[in-house]
Amino acid sequence: MQLYAAEIEVATRSARELVDITREVRAHVNRSGVADGLCSLYAQGATAALMVQENDDPNLPIDVLDCLDGLVPGGRWRHDRIDDNGAAHIQAGIVGPSETIPVRGAELALSRWQNVFLCDFDGPRRHRRVLVTILGQ
Repeated sequence: MQLYAAEIEVATRSARELVDITREVRAHVNRSGVADGLCSLYAQGATAALMVQENDDPNLPIDVLDCLDGLVPGGRWRHDRIDDNGAAHIQAGIVGPSETIPVRGAELALSRWQNVFLCDFDGPRRHRRVLVTILGQ
């Protein structure tokens, strides 16, 4: 059994955005030497999350953000009195900080239409980190 650990660092440019990190994750799977196993990803930060989502329609990330805004609108949370990002914390909690993707044949077992996105709900940030742990043989 092999264990590979790495980190992906992402800079975000907007207050809220989804950033496709699939290429970086695939590069780590390649470097890991694991042919069959699991790729675990974890976004550090209480206002960041990870999501496996469609990769073809550029409107989908906007739709995701609009949906989350409808569920958790900004400006109405007690935490906003501290640093005005209550909605970002709640949205990140709903989406969740991690994803686990099977590795098969030394490749991420994503479908043709799936990619991995870092969700930043409180940007822009110069340093968003995603921890990568790949386990397998």
